[in-house]
Amino acid sequence: MLLHPTLEKLTTMRFSGMAAALEEQMKMDGLNDIGFEERLGLLLDHEQAVRETRRLKTRLRKAKLRQDGSVEDIDFRHPRGLDKSLVLRLSDCQWIKDHNNLIITGPTGVGKSFLACAFAQKACREGFNTLYLRMTKLFEDLSLAKGDGRYLKLLTSFAKADLLVLD
Repeated sequence: MLLHPTLEKLTTMRFSGMAAALEEQMKMDGLNDIGFEERLGLLLDHEQAVRETRRLKTRLRKAKLRQDGSVEDIDFRHPRGLDKSLVLRLSDCQWIKDHNNLIITGPTGVGKSFLACAFAQKACREGFNTLYLRMTKLFEDLSLAKGDGRYLKLLTSFAKADLLVLD
């Protein structure tokens, strides 16, 4: 079997994950012990993982999160008044599916922005389109958009987000 044309076809068809997995399989010893169905399953699993990783990276890039925080990094030992059970319940993103709002309040420096970014990152991992905006930048963008005629386009882009974080 000629491997190079097959790899080119996979790449042309945008199956880069399968092409990489096939190259890895060809370098493995004992490849003949694995049946065709199992090898095909491994190729498909690798392709699916590559595509999901690419989608997650795209969602995170488009979200423009200010901080790189995750729900798993939240420190509940610090006396901020966080209810661990509430944070864990919010981290399942059911509130986003139910179209509910979340307002995080507290004094300066307690980690409101970190919590918002952590929930936004979790939403991205769950497959939601997320957008993080600083309020000062938002007001500036809205006033400029009104002046140059792209106000409706800007509002439409905000409406496409499943989760809009305003900080």
